[in-house]
Amino acid sequence: MTDGPRPSLRTIQILTSAAALGAVAVLCWVFLVRSEAAMANMTDEGSIMQLMRVMMIPEDPGPYLAAAGLMWIVMMIAMMIPAALPMMAVYRQVDRSPSPGLDAFVFACGYLAGWSAYAIAAAALQWWLHARGSLRGMMLAGAAPLSAALLIIAGVYQLTPLKDACLTRCRSPLGFFLAHWRPGRAGAFAMGLHHGLFCVGCCWSLMLLMFVGGAMSVATMATLCVFILAERLLPAGPWVRTIPGVLLIGWGVALAVVG
Repeated sequence: MTDGPRPSLRTIQILTSAAALGAVAVLCWVFLVRSEAAMANMTDEGSIMQLMRVMMIPEDPGPYLAAAGLMWIVMMIAMMIPAALPMMAVYRQVDRSPSPGLDAFVFACGYLAGWSAYAIAAAALQWWLHARGSLRGMMLAGAAPLSAALLIIAGVYQLTPLKDACLTRCRSPLGFFLAHWRPGRAGAFAMGLHHGLFCVGCCWSLMLLMFVGGAMSVATMATLCVFILAERLLPAGPWVRTIPGVLLIGWGVALAVVG
């Protein structure tokens, strides 16, 4: 009786890179859940609690920005790794190097670096809003006028040609690689960063909806994560951009009138 075929080194590298990225995502989500719990009760001790306390003091901008920047980077990594995995799968198929798994992981790091840059900008915006009293409660949710404005902005952007152009590139990984392929590890990181910036262009306004549901709300993060992944994977049609855009605009207008 003979054993079945053993996986090749190439296959092992691919599986290892995917598992490593998945582990990073899990750790980020665990951190975010614990952070939300700490922010909600403000009674725990430890480093997470200290981080949350710093984010309650916008009058001290240096520590606040450091804490908020860390939180937003973790949020972006947790939310965008699921969107990076399909691109990694295509990358591994077209990469002919001896270590496609490692190259794909480097590509994902470049992708997440683009989103980390956005996270720093979002943290600065959070500090600016918080310092002016526009964010309320332990979850740091926007007041009705701010939430209405962000919903309308996100809805209008869904209907723009720029959104369509960025989303088309995010939905066509093979086309992206054919147009922007660069060899080597440095090329993998550069392509990941390039693609990440396309995705930032696609989703920047959606990410600002964190201030509607609460910047510390894990439920809001999970909802946006699912929506962004669905945008990339669902068949083309009005449900991809137009219907969500109209619904967001309607929600924002209703909130502006009622609020």
